[in-house]
Amino acid sequence: MRSFSAPLRAAAALAAALLALAAAVQPYAVASPAYGRQHDRHYDRHYDRQGLIALTDAYVAALVAHDPSQVPLAHDVRTVENLQPIQPGEGLWSTTTGGPTDFQIHVPDPRRQTAGYLGVIEDDGQPALVAIRLQLDHGRIVQAEHLVATDLAEANLENLQTPRPGLLAEVPRRHRLPERTLRTIGATYYDALDGNDSSLAPFADDCERHENGLVTAGPDVPPNDPSTGWPAVPGDCKGQIDSQVFTYIKTIDDRRVFAADPVTGLAMGLSHFRQPMDNTPYDVVTVDGTVVSWDPDFDPFDLPAAHIFKVGADRRLHEIEAMGFVAPPNSPSGW
Repeated sequence: MRSFSAPLRAAAALAAALLALAAAVQPYAVASPAYGRQHDRHYDRHYDRQGLIALTDAYVAALVAHDPSQVPLAHDVRTVENLQPIQPGEGLWSTTTGGPTDFQIHVPDPRRQTAGYLGVIEDDGQPALVAIRLQLDHGRIVQAEHLVATDLAEANLENLQTPRPGLLAEVPRRHRLPERTLRTIGATYYDALDGNDSSLAPFADDCERHENGLVTAGPDVPPNDPSTGWPAVPGDCKGQIDSQVFTYIKTIDDRRVFAADPVTGLAMGLSHFRQPMDNTPYDVVTVDGTVVSWDPDFDPFDLPAAHIFKVGADRRLHEIEAMGFVAPPNSPSGW
């Protein structure tokens, strides 16, 4: 039997311990060491799909723990939250008080080394819908973007308990679309909305849109009730846009469909809606084809927003999950 001297046995034990440690942390990245606590060491690593999901979950957990050192932030990371540049330890890093809940949607993009996330957390003791964008470079988070919607309507919280099954359903492997195709299709939504022309985007007949938990469009959404101050336009995704009711949206700036996941057929985008309300009144086509003049009773406002698009194997938009918050008109992007 082969025997080892004491020094060799000690070296072998140390090597075995180091290998066990590396195996324990490996799920966060592909062929790379654990990131550990933040420091200036440079890593050359590439996250796979599951690694990006795990990293995003770790990021949300770090927000809850108020501990930026739990995730691999670059020493010069840039973070913008609701249009305001912040430093690690500020914003959600200090105000998150719980979560996440079961309402979580991930959009990992290994090819672009970026990850999108939409979920419900607790901010200052209240439920909040948060969208997160993480951009990585050599395994470090170099950009983080937070959009936070608070003051969620009580009636809409029911739709923010768990994601719609269609959003999470995996696309059969043989029907999966490339991430570039998914991003291109997702971007058409902004074209259609900005141009008040549904033909610019491939809406499916079953397309359903939620905004901050409210079902705002879908095949079962009835026409608006004129007593609410909105004209009686169709409730489906295509009909709403073609009615011209969204003409008050003057521009959609800073459009970025930044991540896509072929496994789920999801693409995620960020944008900045601007409504100076200087083009009213205007004509709207109601559900029965009647043209009416509408003068929306809104003060000028901006709406920074996040959208997750479900693209089916038929290359059509089936589900849209959106969130946003009201900002002062002409707000800068924060970047």
